Amino acid sequence: MRVRAMFDAIAPRYDRVNRLISLGLDQHWRRRTARALALAPGSLVLDLACGTGALGEIARRCGYRVVGADLSAGMLAGRAGTFPAALADASALPFATGSFDGVVCAYALRNFTDLESSLAEAARAVRPGGRIALLEVATPPQRLVRAGHTLWFRHVVPVIGAALSDAEAYRYLPDSVAYLPGDEELRGLLRRLGFAAVGRQLLQGGLSQLLTATRAGTPTAP
Repeated sequence: MRVRAMFDAIAPRYDRVNRLISLGLDQHWRRRTARALALAPGSLVLDLACGTGALGEIARRCGYRVVGADLSAGMLAGRAGTFPAALADASALPFATGSFDGVVCAYALRNFTDLESSLAEAARAVRPGGRIALLEVATPPQRLVRAGHTLWFRHVVPVIGAALSDAEAYRYLPDSVAYLPGDEELRGLLRRLGFAAVGRQLLQGGLSQLLTATRAGTPTAP
């Protein structure tokens, strides 16, 4: 699979390149994502497509118990997080139904081969009343910000990626935005999959977006 091989290849320098291409903002956005779960301390959280564990480790420091899952063995091998993680496809998670209080995911939606099946699995894995927080790229609505973002993301990021990691991968990543559904379509998909109170926040003028939702239904007993 192309995406798996790509992430295996870029794993050794993935976090370093992320810091550079986001000008350090990615860590701030990950903290916002973990806090957006708003779950009780000790809640069990799945870091979906956890990669090197950056988001899951932040969630762990927020007081959650964390389990990760990722398709890339290379990413898992270089994981800095101190939580357990499984090698697994997001569309076929090896976890029992309703086993998590929450799910977080950072910058992976546009890389899922089957986005609807992957989100359906996330819906299955989180208990009724549980929460999800999904961090993704976005397109800034303001014209000047959008122009600067396009220049940086499509022209500067591939140069940085080529210099520090893998040129082909960092040409693909900006192009992968085309695979991400629009705001209304994505929120509608979450509602169809059983989520309520679906919200969306634009971060730093729309450089990224944070989607949050609550699994519909009556919460199960802990």
